Amino acid sequence: MFATGIEGSYPVVTGGDGSALRIDEMEKTGHYRHWKEDLALVSALGIDALRYGPPYYRVHLGPGRYDWDFTDEVFADIRARGIKPIVDLCHFGLPDWLGNFQNPEFVPFFTEYAAAFAKRYPWVDLYTPINEIYITAKFSAHEGLWNERLRSDRAFVNAIRHLARANILATEAIMMVRPDAKFIQSESSEYFHPSGPDAMELARHMNELRFLALDLTYGHDVSGRMYEYLFDHGMTRKDYHFFLNRSVKPVCIMGNDYYATNEHVIHPDGSTSSCELFGYYVITQQYYHRYRIPVMHTETNNRDAGAGSKDARAWLDKQWSNLVRLKTDGVPILGFTWYSLIDQVDWDSALTANVGTVNEYGLCDLERRVRPVGEAYRQLIETWRPRVGNDFIFLR
Repeated sequence: MFATGIEGSYPVVTGGDGSALRIDEMEKTGHYRHWKEDLALVSALGIDALRYGPPYYRVHLGPGRYDWDFTDEVFADIRARGIKPIVDLCHFGLPDWLGNFQNPEFVPFFTEYAAAFAKRYPWVDLYTPINEIYITAKFSAHEGLWNERLRSDRAFVNAIRHLARANILATEAIMMVRPDAKFIQSESSEYFHPSGPDAMELARHMNELRFLALDLTYGHDVSGRMYEYLFDHGMTRKDYHFFLNRSVKPVCIMGNDYYATNEHVIHPDGSTSSCELFGYYVITQQYYHRYRIPVMHTETNNRDAGAGSKDARAWLDKQWSNLVRLKTDGVPILGFTWYSLIDQVDWDSALTANVGTVNEYGLCDLERRVRPVGEAYRQLIETWRPRVGNDFIFLR
């Protein structure tokens, strides 16, 4: 599949006056006003699939209460156009009434929401129940940027425990409605390079921690050191065995998101700087060797390469070449994604600076004009679809 996505983040951050402020990227980028144009652009660019999710905080109004009006309109058009939706049910935020990811009640109520969505749209068969669990927990509970805005290992472990548990139970709930559904678990593909000998141990810890969301989701036994870390910060034996015994791995496709900013040089004091040393090929291969399931490249753009069309085209060519090489070398690759369809707003600050900075990451700009990289992606799809289309037929 050749895919793109509508950036749909909606975390709560600290506003300029210190109060809680909801950031909704669909609002900032004008998607609520221009959604018909956006779907028309997906079709015009020849793109097969769209990573897309309704705004969870606006749909799930309370226990058993939903507002489907906007979602009904959009998904009817998606279906009519023959676009394959990969439905993202939770993208970095929760409804106000659920608070944040420290709340254990998030788990059953999100499961309820997933089941309700699947029953309302039974024709949908591709899902990302919770987007980037690792980043959600890290930014919310360890870096102090979003939602609960905490900074501790204990808060991080609590958040990732709730997120991974909710992800598994939502998967099971959807499968009760759609037994043949597939789950593309989009996760940030990370790597930490030590700045020197004094940072080796910290880099080792972070390079184990980056796998944690997928380890829990796929029932993969963690290392002894990571097991100690989890138990030192609130995980229980009962919690851990839930993940070992409830693996949803057989119905999953591993989504690997890769940006140049996903690789880090880490220093002894824990500070990091971004770098691109290994690239998508090496890092995705590490993840594949750990889990041995089919892979989809679920996010990339030239975030670290500037806004120029030449840089964007070079980044597209580089990511596609890495993907083709991986597939040639035996990794089962099922799709590629340029993320996102349209430019984003304030993602350069991880949404924490609400200043309206336009980030030129999209195939199209905020005026819905196709960028040169959008034309390049259209050409890439036209060139490669006749050669690779049959490989992906089971997802159509």
